[in-house]
Amino acid sequence: MTVKRVLTSVAVAAALGVGVALADQPFQTEIEARQGQFKLLAFNLGPLVGMARGDIEYDAATAQAAADNIAAIASLQQDRLWPAGSDTDSVSGTRALPEIWDDTDDVMAKFEALREAALAMQQAAGTGLDGVRGQLRTLGSACSTCHDAYREPQ
Repeated sequence: MTVKRVLTSVAVAAALGVGVALADQPFQTEIEARQGQFKLLAFNLGPLVGMARGDIEYDAATAQAAADNIAAIASLQQDRLWPAGSDTDSVSGTRALPEIWDDTDDVMAKFEALREAALAMQQAAGTGLDGVRGQLRTLGSACSTCHDAYREPQ
């Protein structure tokens, strides 16, 4: 057998193995992707919250970079991340309540509010600490409105 055939066989076997593994854990990829998205949001919110509280000295470049990242993440297309059956009652490893799929229009409206708040933060972050503080309330409210209705508490 040539090296090319061996590598092709190994690649096909690996792909089939991954497919079987994912089939045993329905929606694992989607759940991990959406959780990763929210972890990145929280990671980028950290410096903004720290600056607003006075725990971190305001730095325009850091604030702007965090806000740019938040706006980019909040602008991601969401449809593939929320398949029906990827909720707390159906699979383990998620805090997404089944009510999400009862009213997806409301969920997506809340996500749109998050996107709009993120874009407003993006405009304000580099202008000064008062801009960060003013927009952080709106951004935090957009997060908690959805979490309160559609996320299982820890």
